[in-house]
Amino acid sequence: MTEDRDAVWRAIDAERLRLADLFDQLSDEEWEIASLCEGWRIRDVAAHLTLAQLGPVPATLALMRAGGSMNRMIRDTAIRQARRPPAQYSGLLRGMAGSRRKAPGISDLEPLIDVLVHGQDMAIPLGRPWLMPVSAAVAAADRVWPNLWPFRAERRLTGFRFAATDCSWSAGHGQLVEGPIAALLLLLTGRRVALPELSGLGADTLSARAARG
Repeated sequence: MTEDRDAVWRAIDAERLRLADLFDQLSDEEWEIASLCEGWRIRDVAAHLTLAQLGPVPATLALMRAGGSMNRMIRDTAIRQARRPPAQYSGLLRGMAGSRRKAPGISDLEPLIDVLVHGQDMAIPLGRPWLMPVSAAVAAADRVWPNLWPFRAERRLTGFRFAATDCSWSAGHGQLVEGPIAALLLLLTGRRVALPELSGLGADTLSARAARG
């Protein structure tokens, strides 16, 4: 999929439409539940996803407003967008289907990473089963692994070898961490919640680190 731009965008469209359907099911109380993103509610994550096609001019203005901090800009724009009624989010997300517009300065794979990982950031706290397509997760993991900002996975997880048990994906060298590619992608993007799904000496080491904080 990494080499097939059409396949990447088909996967992005499919995940956006699935998430839009999920949004239509959520209660007022569920929108306020804490997501896996620290300090973000479900509605903040959903709002962030509706900003995936932010153009160069508004993106530049938002970055200036955030004092040049990309992290602050991402957070601030999501918080502002989250002031919209949650009932609007599904329509905004569906409206992106079929378009290849994306925020400036990123590859086609970043929107895929966003919908896959943020989908789990919402679904897991909500207790909603949310399967991640294997081929899409592989393409996302390939993009995340070589130190993609802000995850810096290869540098942050040096000394570990990651191997998927449901496909042929692997990366890194050292203590073995193995499990489903979806769980590995979550770990590569900093989601420790995936650790119980993983096994191997490396998984034990990472779990011990997480327990120490």
